[in-house]
Amino acid sequence: MAPPTGAHIIACALRDLGVKVLFGIVGIPVIEIAEEAIGLGIRFIGFRNEQAASYAASVYGYLTGRSGVCLVVGGPGVLHAMAGIGNSHANAFPLLLLAGSSETHLVSRGAFQELDAVSLLTPHTKLAIRPPSLEEIPEVLSAAYRSSWYGRPGTGFVDLPADLIQATVNDVSEIQAVTAVPDAPRGGADGTLLSRIVQLLKSAKAPLVVIGKGAAYAQAETAVREFVTKCQLPFLPTPMGKGVMPDTHLYNTASARSTALKEADVVLILGARLNWILHFGDAPKWNPDAKFIQVDVSADELARSPHAATYGIVGDLSSVVPQLSRALGSWHFDCASSPFTSHIRSAARKNEASAASKAQVSKEPMTYARVFHVIKQTLHALCSPEEGGIVYVSEGANTMDISRSVFNVEHPRLRLDAGTHATMGVGLGYAIAAHAAYNGPAAEGHSGPAKRKKIVALEGDSAFGFSAMEVETMARYGMDILVFVINNGGVYHGDSDDADDWLALQKKTTEGGKGGLRSTSLGWEVGYEKIAEGCGGVGYLVRTEEELEKATRDGWAEKRVCVVNVMVESGKGGKLSFGWQASGKKGKADKTEAKL
Repeated sequence: MAPPTGAHIIACALRDLGVKVLFGIVGIPVIEIAEEAIGLGIRFIGFRNEQAASYAASVYGYLTGRSGVCLVVGGPGVLHAMAGIGNSHANAFPLLLLAGSSETHLVSRGAFQELDAVSLLTPHTKLAIRPPSLEEIPEVLSAAYRSSWYGRPGTGFVDLPADLIQATVNDVSEIQAVTAVPDAPRGGADGTLLSRIVQLLKSAKAPLVVIGKGAAYAQAETAVREFVTKCQLPFLPTPMGKGVMPDTHLYNTASARSTALKEADVVLILGARLNWILHFGDAPKWNPDAKFIQVDVSADELARSPHAATYGIVGDLSSVVPQLSRALGSWHFDCASSPFTSHIRSAARKNEASAASKAQVSKEPMTYARVFHVIKQTLHALCSPEEGGIVYVSEGANTMDISRSVFNVEHPRLRLDAGTHATMGVGLGYAIAAHAAYNGPAAEGHSGPAKRKKIVALEGDSAFGFSAMEVETMARYGMDILVFVINNGGVYHGDSDDADDWLALQKKTTEGGKGGLRSTSLGWEVGYEKIAEGCGGVGYLVRTEEELEKATRDGWAEKRVCVVNVMVESGKGGKLSFGWQASGKKGKADKTEAKL
């Protein structure tokens, strides 16, 4: 038997750590690692771009609770994968990035794809390391893997030189064996602080529980559901926190978000951060007298906000929430007679009526609201939200923002979007990761009764363009993902609903004249559905409600990747309004507007 190579040792260590899937792109010298991993039963999903692969690996960690693993070449491969490192850091998703590098004896001599990746990535990762020898590879991989999801999740990086990958070891007994990493230690709340928090909650006239994607990642849904239901507390999910509590739950304030923020006097934050998504906890979006109780696994995160200092709890939600529930005993908030809940229900009825009215506007080109209404009604007829059989992936400014409140999610980890960094281009990588997590041969994700999930990606045409070639990845691995491209011909807004008008604008642009296509313009009615057809999937071009309903039904039944190219109104001349972008300073404007 030939002596084991470094590539074999790396693959064995990944297997022994419990890694089931590798995402990435191979090249010299990491091809050997991928092949050895495949030989050991680890699934390798090869992408068309390291950026999408790193996004996929990071969200796989979120969906499964253990770090997703991405394998790339050195140099440019690392640079492309840095997008995933940033995504991992911003969203607190656990990621292990493995990269090849040039031979150690050629460092500083201009070697092939030479890059000092350890120095480059040290400020941006939880651990960046290079194994000093073949024998220590397993322990180094274990340390990086463990560090990426213990505490606040982030990225662990391991640099793997070509000579280490290709070297052989004669004495196998010198190889340090590793085993699966145990779950991270869970911290709980300090008893004295817990007593103060209990009194604060009991004194609240308008309590609000904010549930973030951290609660979904922690898989704390059982504890959170029992706590909120027992204590009858109004709650607000963040966009990716949807489903920890069912969207249809009586105490959900999502339809009256503004009212809930303005009136809440005691706010319990579970797995969310007081960043731009929650307007930093500042007035005028929030009640200026509100007191915040924030639970987070990281004291550093609590230190970021002045609102969290007094009542911040460093601990794991699966431990802290049951502590709170026990400490509150039989107490519950009096929803029935509370002016707060009365105001919320009144605002919710008004907002829901407005949304329903917009969804009934039937015209051509179709509106966003009407498109999402047709898709929702069709999908719900095929699979009820209670079954938990659909994962929604959403990106694109209008597409993500409008669809967020349309599609009910009854179980956690079934809605993915651009996240804390508002990163466009994550959608197709996320969809592939979700398919692997829930439907793969060694599926590690779980949520709701349905074991198998249909992955539905709602993509703005601009967002789709970032990683459109990953449709080929979906086709190659037999992933029956249903992709809707909401095509308005632009970033935020298109330039025209008329072909002749758009061509006239294009002519002015190509001739260098004024008054042509704006910076937000994309191509006129680009045939995105043909990408699926060219890769062995199915494509549909739809303009009407009837065509959309049929394409949705057919796409649901398809066993191949399906792209539905949906023509919608361009929004020409509309105002670009970004209500999330609060200034963070009291008295300042709440949103950014630009005339388009």
